[in-house]
Amino acid sequence: MDASEAELRLQASVSGLANRVPDMSVRRVFTTPQRLLVGAVAGLIVAGSVVSVDDTFLALGALITVFYGVCVAYRVYLFIRSTGPGVSEVVTEEEARAVPDGELPLYTVLVPVFHEAVVISHLVANIGRLEYPVDRLEVLILAEQDDHETISAIEAHDPGPHFQVVLIPPAEPRTKPKALNFGLSLASGQLIAVYDAEDEPDPLQLRRAVVAMRRLGPEVGCLQAKLSYHNPVQNLITRWFTLEYAMWFSFFLPGLAALEAPIPLGGTSNHFRRGVLRAMGGWDPYNVTEDADLGIRMYREGYRVRVLESETLEEANSDFVNWVKQRSRWYKGYLQTFLVHVRSPAVLRREMGIRAMVHFCVFVGGTPVIALLNPVFWAMAVIWFVAHPAVMERIFPGPVYYLGLLCWVVGNFLLAYLTLLSCRILRRGDLLVAALVVPVYWVMMSVASVKAYWQLIGTPALWEKTVHGLDRDIPPAPSAI
Repeated sequence: MDASEAELRLQASVSGLANRVPDMSVRRVFTTPQRLLVGAVAGLIVAGSVVSVDDTFLALGALITVFYGVCVAYRVYLFIRSTGPGVSEVVTEEEARAVPDGELPLYTVLVPVFHEAVVISHLVANIGRLEYPVDRLEVLILAEQDDHETISAIEAHDPGPHFQVVLIPPAEPRTKPKALNFGLSLASGQLIAVYDAEDEPDPLQLRRAVVAMRRLGPEVGCLQAKLSYHNPVQNLITRWFTLEYAMWFSFFLPGLAALEAPIPLGGTSNHFRRGVLRAMGGWDPYNVTEDADLGIRMYREGYRVRVLESETLEEANSDFVNWVKQRSRWYKGYLQTFLVHVRSPAVLRREMGIRAMVHFCVFVGGTPVIALLNPVFWAMAVIWFVAHPAVMERIFPGPVYYLGLLCWVVGNFLLAYLTLLSCRILRRGDLLVAALVVPVYWVMMSVASVKAYWQLIGTPALWEKTVHGLDRDIPPAPSAI
């Protein structure tokens, strides 16, 4: 690829979606109507406080409590629906291996890397273990042109002829979705998988995805494989992270699939039809949870996402600062995704329907909001039980108080119960102590949410890189097959 061709592909990767469908890109975070709406709400609160502080805060408290109650009830409903049959696509080993090699489609695997030299040996080995004929497999390692350390590590491992290193010219924004768009422009496969550098996918995952895609038909544009971790007991943070992922991929995403609701994708182990991705313009390079945004856009375009019963192991974040960076990026991306898709509520309702629109608002919009509200509710509960201030009685009259109390009791019990249940699903008794002290993890989530809101205003496109290779117990990379 010469420099002029690379530059054209780069421009399309950075600005293609924003230029073609500007309302679907978060290159501009807040539209003028959204800014006016925020200003109007703030003005209304100030004006109301001038007239009556108690009545204003009573109204705010009631609205917030009702919204919180809806979010808690919704997660209970997701859990119930996730226990039904057919919530994920099951492809047995026999079914996966029964497809003759000659009937398998060309599969492109996209692996964006940035400052990942330490895990390149594992990347090559893990991709090498995939049970897929190499003459029908195209692996594109997407590296930034000025990331010399990672490029040198890839060259040193000589991964094989079906691996190609794609060098992306340096340009802002420095994000994973920009790299994926660049890779998509070069992809030849009928199906496309996205993996992170540290991933350890089920060796049969590509074959399972082929069988499931053929079984489901063209209306399913993406399969989301389940994610877990290979270092769950490294420390307390990795234990919590493992339990959270088990809850997410065992209850919440299958529950959304069972409800035929929009599904925010995870950032890895996604399996797409290439034609669907290109028709939609790929990923939004300005959205820091491009996966979640793409899942919602797919729903709006009439495509569905299903959960594939196949596991990919990742490295659980073991460092507190690194964890906060990663989690705040996720929350910020959910907020970006919510803001983008509610820019025109009438269009959203027409494309999604009211039912799916409610699913989207409560789950995608509610997730970062609940994380921010939790410490407020905890603090008010402590203040009430310790001091019983009169102002709390005025702001939270009987009905609102009892609804808030119900949310506090049921919501905390539900999350604690699901965390314990996740231990049972994983058959990991060594995670039980972590499950019992999980409220500390909820506090960490709230810290990350505060940072996410701050960055949404100041640095919306900033992608804080998650450092990999912190697992002290990563085993030596096995030989590639």
